Amino acid sequence: MKEESTGLIIGISIGVVIGVLLAILALFCFRYHRKRLQIGNSSSRRAANVPIRTNGADACSILSDSTVAPESPVKSSQNGISSWLDGFKKSCVISSGMPEYSFKDLQKATGNFTSVIGQGAFGPVYKATLPSGETVAVKVLATNSKQGEKEFQTEVMLLGRLHHRNLVNLIGYCAERGEHMLVYVYMSKGSLASHLYSDKNGLLSWNVRVRIALDVARGLEYLHDGAVPPVIHRDIKSANILLDQSMRARVADFGLSREEVVDSHAANIRGTLGYLDPEYISSRTFNKKSDVYSFGVLLFEIIAGRNPQQGLMEYVELAAMNSDGKVGWEELVDSRLDGNFDAQELNEVAALAYKSINRVPKKRPSMRDNVQVLSRVLKQRQNNRFNQNLVSTTRDEIGIDVDQVESRSPRSPMPEHQRQQSTDSTAESFDV
Repeated sequence: MKEESTGLIIGISIGVVIGVLLAILALFCFRYHRKRLQIGNSSSRRAANVPIRTNGADACSILSDSTVAPESPVKSSQNGISSWLDGFKKSCVISSGMPEYSFKDLQKATGNFTSVIGQGAFGPVYKATLPSGETVAVKVLATNSKQGEKEFQTEVMLLGRLHHRNLVNLIGYCAERGEHMLVYVYMSKGSLASHLYSDKNGLLSWNVRVRIALDVARGLEYLHDGAVPPVIHRDIKSANILLDQSMRARVADFGLSREEVVDSHAANIRGTLGYLDPEYISSRTFNKKSDVYSFGVLLFEIIAGRNPQQGLMEYVELAAMNSDGKVGWEELVDSRLDGNFDAQELNEVAALAYKSINRVPKKRPSMRDNVQVLSRVLKQRQNNRFNQNLVSTTRDEIGIDVDQVESRSPRSPMPEHQRQQSTDSTAESFDV
């Protein structure tokens, strides 16, 4: 009897232990699943996620081209995804205030999708004219691409809340008939890359290049320090910098962007070769300084007019060997400028770019530091022009005063006795 009681107690104990372990395992699985759902649903709870990216778009390709957003909380068949997107498009209008366009409206605005102006990684970009007369760019995302679906979600969610004069504006979307389209402000001058590497757009002057660099820096500064939570772009490159009619620049293509509060570890390396931070490649973790590195590469690309995928950084390192990091960067300048640049400005911008690509992320300047340096360069340029204009104006005024004095005091014949005195004094001066 005693042995049966002991066996019963042991059996109950083992059952309790097993039950506790199963309960702990179930709790762990529940919390893990809920965390994934929170990440997937972060758009509705936190007003945004991540978005935009224009990959290699040319002339006027205005927009995103790849996105690595969190997975949808609804995982099912393709029909399930479609039904989820139908509900998602409606929630976007409420949460982000983003207007919804019908498929028919955009079909008509693009001439039945015939006005192609660029090609992104996940679909073509069209020029369109809305009924109001406004010209826009419409990006159609590939319906057979899961990455395209993610990009659609993230761009609408992120750009619905981010507004800055140096970011491309998303003005609407369409999620109808299984199509996913994004409507952007039309940037008539196309991408920075199309101006650096195409003769048909004309040569970018040095002054315009520095102004573009400052515009990009301000856009990134807003993402890092102005957005709440901060956003890391992760794909800064010349093809993703778009120019308006006045040659003012805006950052585009947020398809790879991430909010800083989200886990910064990336399972796969995403971005564009030549612009990628070496620290990100080795550690697979990204942060604000990853954007700073890409911006430094972009600065050198603007200076040299060379593609980072075609040996730009090797060229930079050779130039750095012949300089002390602060001066002596003249050999790096785009030869097409034919010497039409300010050497002091060049050295300041190149020195800033070299700091930005430092192998040690902590030694790189912040985007706010970059904005301050570039702003100072432009301010000094304005001061120099003001001083030159002031000197020129002063000389002109002096010349006018002299002319007026001479015109008001016509010379009269000198009396004979004064002429004689003048001759005598002149003779005395020669004698001396």
